[in-house]
Amino acid sequence: MSEVDRIRWHCRRGLLELDIVLARFLDRHLDDLDRIEREAFKSLLMHSDNDLWDMISGRAEPPPEGVEAGVLELLRNV
Repeated sequence: MSEVDRIRWHCRRGLLELDIVLARFLDRHLDDLDRIEREAFKSLLMHSDNDLWDMISGRAEPPPEGVEAGVLELLRNV
């Protein structure tokens, strides 16, 4: 299984809204992410569905600053 396949698998979530946002993000941005941004995205995927959705929707504070915050901003703009 390739890294992209593993990332796509981890994007399959229980919340429909999250599934939609993550699928659109993958289609629009995955190929353009560098290695560090991909690692940050994978780190964001470690959060629970509800916590991740709250970060994307702006209902919760984002994780630490840096690359994760930049990837989260991309997710918010999908």
